[in-house]
Amino acid sequence: MRNLFLARVVLAAAIAAGIGPAVAGSAESEQAPGAGLKLKSHAALVLDQQSGDILYGKNAQAVVPIASITKLMTAMVVLDANLDPGEKILITKDDVDSLRGSHSRLRVGAPLTRDELLRLALLASENRAASALGRAYPGGPESFVRAMNLKARLLGMRGSRFADPTGLSSTNVSTAEDLATLVRSAHRYAKIREYTTAKDYKVSLGGGHPVAFRNTNRLVGSGAWDIGLSKTGFINEAGRCLVMQATLAGRTVIIVLLDSWGKYTRIGDANRIRKWLEIASGHDSPPNKAAARSRLSSMPSPAVSSAESRSGLEPQGS
Repeated sequence: MRNLFLARVVLAAAIAAGIGPAVAGSAESEQAPGAGLKLKSHAALVLDQQSGDILYGKNAQAVVPIASITKLMTAMVVLDANLDPGEKILITKDDVDSLRGSHSRLRVGAPLTRDELLRLALLASENRAASALGRAYPGGPESFVRAMNLKARLLGMRGSRFADPTGLSSTNVSTAEDLATLVRSAHRYAKIREYTTAKDYKVSLGGGHPVAFRNTNRLVGSGAWDIGLSKTGFINEAGRCLVMQATLAGRTVIIVLLDSWGKYTRIGDANRIRKWLEIASGHDSPPNKAAARSRLSSMPSPAVSSAESRSGLEPQGS
């Protein structure tokens, strides 16, 4: 019965959302259209969301750990199951991170609704929240992970494998191309759009004043950015990761940045992409697409700031 529930839920969601990869073509190596853009992330992809055209690709088919980008798949599986968002779920010892010892302000015994857990998993990348969502799924964590992998297959994410709902395991792996597909699919869910782009969220944890959680992406709320979806990730094996859907220079794009080598480099790379697209567009209205492509290929990359190369401690699983 549990397997039948799983198959029906994921198949229905896939049919409703549309099945198929977001990427038109391939980006195994750096593509000519993005030759003028130099990023520090080990793997990257910039995709025109409407056309599926690759504007920039770097190691886009490399299979790598993705850390908390995993939580976008977690959110889709939870929402596909159409479970009661108001159901109270207690944080238990099973939700405590014994793999990496990551910090959490969600104490064992704290009662939160499923919807509150979803918000915290997406906005603040809360690992105990994501774990509790998987644990409270029909059939438990094992059934939840099966649903994650089935959803990935139905979306055509051939290079992706999921091992847990948090992303703390380095065996949660994907490619930049697959993650563009994941972002496009996740963007269809209103709650994922809303929760990943909120600057902060306050929640009562069963006593005292509400606790404030902040978005792990510092670009959210920035006046320079129009972000429609956002998710960060970090474990040592994955490096700093960032995926976004954003409107830049009048076009909607999907940005995937994996294994950024410096603490601030994923933000620096995102800003370089924004600058690159804005300059390439020439602020034409309507834009001259042929001229824009020409400017994209010939334009030098914005410089790397010295701050990006600084190393620093960062909570794993964020």
